[in-house]
Amino acid sequence: MHTDPEIFFQMLADATRLRITVLLQGYGELCVCELTHALSLSQPKISRHLGQLRESELVQARRAGRWMYYRIHPDLPAWMQVVLRSTFDGVIKQSPQKEDALSLEHMPNRPGARCCA
Repeated sequence: MHTDPEIFFQMLADATRLRITVLLQGYGELCVCELTHALSLSQPKISRHLGQLRESELVQARRAGRWMYYRIHPDLPAWMQVVLRSTFDGVIKQSPQKEDALSLEHMPNRPGARCCA
């Protein structure tokens, strides 16, 4: 596991990765389709940022059929978990994180038994 503070903060320094991380912190595990809907960004852009987050070991992925689900890596050091929780608490009521969460909450056909088309 990468525990380098510089890599950790580089991942959070990008606006898209920060938005993804905040949603994952708040919702636990999300499918790529949920993230593309919530952030109103293309699947390739979301996937590229998720790849960077996964490479840095900030997030963990699991495959369920043809869908990929992502979550904050459960084995992050305690100090990183504290930073992520504090960041979530500090920004979730601000733009664009507030709008991202509302968009996700109102997503039609959110994944359940199967993911989005």
